[in-house]
Amino acid sequence: MMKTLIKNIDIVNEGKIQRADVIIENEFISFVGNFQESESDFNTIIDGTGKYLLPGLIDDQVHFREPGLTHKGDLYTEPKAAVAGGVTSFMEMPNTVPSAVTLELLEEKYTRAAEVSLANYSFYMGTTNTNLKELLRVDPKTICGVKIFMGSSTGDMLVDDPQALENIFSQVKTIITTHCEDDPMIKGNAAAYREKYGEDVPMEYHPLIRSEEACYSSSSFAVGLAKKYKTRLHILHISTAKELELFRNDIPMKEKHITSEACIHHLWFSDEDYKTKGSLIKWNPAVKTAADRDAILQAVLDDRIDVIATDHAPHTIEEKDQKYFKAPSGGPLVQHALVAMLELHHQGKISLEKIVEKMAHNVADMFDIDRRGFVREGYYADLVLVDLNDPWTVAKDNILYKCGWSPFEGNTFKSKVKATFVNGHLVYNDGQFDESKRGARLSFNR
Repeated sequence: MMKTLIKNIDIVNEGKIQRADVIIENEFISFVGNFQESESDFNTIIDGTGKYLLPGLIDDQVHFREPGLTHKGDLYTEPKAAVAGGVTSFMEMPNTVPSAVTLELLEEKYTRAAEVSLANYSFYMGTTNTNLKELLRVDPKTICGVKIFMGSSTGDMLVDDPQALENIFSQVKTIITTHCEDDPMIKGNAAAYREKYGEDVPMEYHPLIRSEEACYSSSSFAVGLAKKYKTRLHILHISTAKELELFRNDIPMKEKHITSEACIHHLWFSDEDYKTKGSLIKWNPAVKTAADRDAILQAVLDDRIDVIATDHAPHTIEEKDQKYFKAPSGGPLVQHALVAMLELHHQGKISLEKIVEKMAHNVADMFDIDRRGFVREGYYADLVLVDLNDPWTVAKDNILYKCGWSPFEGNTFKSKVKATFVNGHLVYNDGQFDESKRGARLSFNR
């Protein structure tokens, strides 16, 4: 039996911070409290004095690019960057090549992750206008959910047939997650800017092309369908203040059948940053105004928004370094998500307890993940040790993404991830990796 003692640590968990000791036995947390017995039978002892212990973050939206797009990222490199950033579990999107729109293609991704991923994993089943029968074959206990692109996507994954949407919302029994942007509206906006600027559309017009109106039109339509059919709907990456009126905070998260997510980039950047960052902060939905950014943070704090994720979506710098219409949307974030949120904590904008609630507890509860997301006895030992006072600067030599760049390059963060446990295994420790064990497939209590 492998036994680890983490002592004298400040644990951020379930709305409070408490000084305690934690014992890990094999994969699980076996003790949380004041340990006063002999330390002689532990394989590893970590003195956490001055540091904080958090449950491992669970990122409910990533694009790790395997299969088919592995020049950008893959199921080894991106989970490795994730655990270095304190993300111990991820849920990956289906818009790979080929798209994961059949159970057979989906299971191929699980097989690959079992071989190489250092973090725990689950994969969404993708939707098309015509694959309802495949969606109905899904066992809700074995996958995180179903993903609908109600806005631009690759291949045939844009679901724009009204009847197909009605069928999905009325018949699919697992959680449905949506990318909500009105595609015809966006195409009309793009055509107008192309007529004015040709191919040289300035990057700062991205939030006007992928506009507030396009986001609200699609989000409100999805909410209407969910209300009509009592569908369990989760809307991803909210980017506008206007959309926030669609969500409730007068009932507990566990009682909601419509929930929402904020992403790191929408909490950090604003349209002013296009001047210096350009395509490096080009995402879909777009980073919008400072007022939108501040409203999204307020909605995180007052519980209209339920979780924080990354939408990690790497592209090579060569792909990004193109004119507006050719530069792809998306960027890498999993390594820097936690330290970015801790920076907002240092700025007095969010508490440690709220960060943990939105990046671990609520994700676990929302998706009914089995025994993860909390520091509790009997739960899997997915844990992150952080030092709030160990400044470091993001630079090319410490970026772990396969694409080799970050929109945070040059930023100095006050906090640092010191160690990460995945299923009780110390996979990351002060910059070093122990890759002797792989992550596990997430299971769901549904």
